[in-house]
Amino acid sequence: MSDEVAGRSSPRRRAGRGSGTVRAGASTAKYRQLINRMPPTPVVSEDELEAIHNASLTVLEEMGMDFMHPDARAILKKAGADVKEGSERVRFDRNLILQTIKTCPSEFTLHARNPERNIRIGGKNIAFAQVASPPNCSDMQGGRRAGNQKDFRDLVKLAQCHDIIHCTGGYPVEPTDIHASVRHLECLSDIAKLTDKAFHVYSLGKERNQDGMEIARIARGISHEQFEAEPSLFTIINSNSPRKLDTPMLQGIMEMSSRNQIVMLTPFTLAGAMAPVTVAGALVQQNAEALAGIAFTQMVRPGAPVVYGGFTSNVDMKTGAPAFGTPEYMKAVLAGGQLCRKYGIPYRTSNVNAANTVDAQAAYESVFSLWALTQGGGNFIMHSAGWLEGGLTASFEKFILDCDLLQMVAEYLTPLDVSESALALDAIRDVEPGGHYFGTAHTLERFEHAFYSPLISDWRNFETWTEGGSPTAYQKANAIWQKELAEYQRPAMDPAIEEELDAFVAKRKAEGGAPTDF
Repeated sequence: MSDEVAGRSSPRRRAGRGSGTVRAGASTAKYRQLINRMPPTPVVSEDELEAIHNASLTVLEEMGMDFMHPDARAILKKAGADVKEGSERVRFDRNLILQTIKTCPSEFTLHARNPERNIRIGGKNIAFAQVASPPNCSDMQGGRRAGNQKDFRDLVKLAQCHDIIHCTGGYPVEPTDIHASVRHLECLSDIAKLTDKAFHVYSLGKERNQDGMEIARIARGISHEQFEAEPSLFTIINSNSPRKLDTPMLQGIMEMSSRNQIVMLTPFTLAGAMAPVTVAGALVQQNAEALAGIAFTQMVRPGAPVVYGGFTSNVDMKTGAPAFGTPEYMKAVLAGGQLCRKYGIPYRTSNVNAANTVDAQAAYESVFSLWALTQGGGNFIMHSAGWLEGGLTASFEKFILDCDLLQMVAEYLTPLDVSESALALDAIRDVEPGGHYFGTAHTLERFEHAFYSPLISDWRNFETWTEGGSPTAYQKANAIWQKELAEYQRPAMDPAIEEELDAFVAKRKAEGGAPTDF
């Protein structure tokens, strides 16, 4: 299992913050760019971080990593890596790694077809991507089922409806009723039309990368030169842990990095399974695999945008099942953030859980994940909304619940207002000891915008709640997503661009799409 296959804002508008709920396609939408001003939380000391760093470089020097694509090995050998004839194993001098990654940009922009939806990646920026790649989906009425095109499209529409979701992260559910050879053409064309946000292409053979880049370029209505100057697409590259990069992943790096598109290099290191059972050992392996892949992107094209992906968690040693949202995952996320700050490379992490349904486990494991990635300085958050069952299911109700959680994170990151007006001395003067503030001018002026307005949380007293039918969070989430789909409006697209996009997709489908024997 790999990471590849494995918000709606408040109903009222908050002046100047662009956090209001808007219908998809509404021209008044303001996109909410999130800045994490909180100081990051270290989980290891500087000496301990240096020990992880040095151990990772020792792995690359002494044990090496397998690169399965011969063209990739040729690039590595030319750059100075130790590549033996007839072997896939590549070893790296530590100075070669450290010098090569110096060209990695520390911050860059992912461009969307709607410029208001552009995403700044790196620095103190934080962006949320929708769940990606589950083979199944579920909702209260239909239960758990195999992914299909209708559910795929509905989840994409929901991503457009929520400003807190900055982009799609892949296929929110795998539409298994579309043949694999043309699935990428159908799906990326849908994403380009049903949303105006940035999107992702899977690295499953170079044809899919090439088609994805062309779809992104056409959707933005730009030249090849502008496309190459402005990163407009990203891909997730998973190393085949332990210590291997396979042919499709390497093709993805070569195709994307050579055209200045974004690569997020993410080892899938589960402690006790594909990595050592200790969190520290798993981090050593994660860092070695990430550094090798990141260095390769810069050998393909110095300065190509790249993101360090951390996905280290643990398995249940009784069953072998992946566990997420655990204390071990939290510590690994915090340590990954420290490593990224050491190297000056943007950090990708994830909002994950291992719950099988939308229950307390799903909520608290996601909260632990979100707390760790926020305090760890995560810049790009995959699987932010909708992930369930360890990534095997995309849940419509969990998507809504997660959007609520993400909005809480956004509100938490909003700077505390300590202006003279907010200090409220006049209001305090107006209220005698033992009084209340409900009727003061200070309160009434701020009544509608005083506090965060949740999607799910119910703050009525018990009697009022029962009189209203006692809806659970699961039931409320179910009603919300159905209402949103009923109100969805497709964002506008220039008819000439849509015609060009349709013609390209039709042409590539007639040519057979992409091979399926990778």
